[in-house]
Amino acid sequence: MRVKDMPVADQPRERLLASGAVALADRELLALLLGSGSRGVSAVELASRVIQHCGDLGELARAEAHRLLAVPGVGPAKAARISAAFHLVRRAQTQPERVRVTSSSDLAHAVAPLLHGHARERLVVVVCDAGGNILRRAVVSEGGSDHTPAPIRDIITTVLTSGGAAFGLAHNHPSGSLDPSPSDLAVTTHLHLAAETVGLRLLDHLVVTDTAWRRIDA
Repeated sequence: MRVKDMPVADQPRERLLASGAVALADRELLALLLGSGSRGVSAVELASRVIQHCGDLGELARAEAHRLLAVPGVGPAKAARISAAFHLVRRAQTQPERVRVTSSSDLAHAVAPLLHGHARERLVVVVCDAGGNILRRAVVSEGGSDHTPAPIRDIITTVLTSGGAAFGLAHNHPSGSLDPSPSDLAVTTHLHLAAETVGLRLLDHLVVTDTAWRRIDA
């Protein structure tokens, strides 16, 4: 049954307005974002298929727009609308940025907006002055779901051209694991040496997930 053929009081939009979003199931909330179904499929049924395609609501929240295009009936407009909605939620939940890095925790907060919710590994550098004040944050590489390059020369160049005296590094593990890989350990060691060579200080290298972080000791 199409949503518009349902009794008005049972339609998701009317129920949300009358009772609030808590009265709606996940698929009904998603149906409101979709706006409409497709040929022979209601918006609610299409929403169910989108959630099923991703596995669950958590995976849907992390999904990139192009992944949603694989669901029949979901075109670029619907995929973009869903992706934009979840990104807005993540931005709203982001804690106020700390403009100074004095600890590993400060660094984790500084990189969170650039790493949380991403399905691919990415490497972020936070450039600081001698007092730990943040001068710049930048994504220096982005790879696949379980690896991203760590271009040491590019990282050092980014810090130097930004006028930094110190820097922190962090990368995400979309798998949720906080265990550093042998490559993570090797990169951290090489970065310490490279930084010392040009008079910079590596503050920390962190592994970050959507819910936690871990310092890499090398």
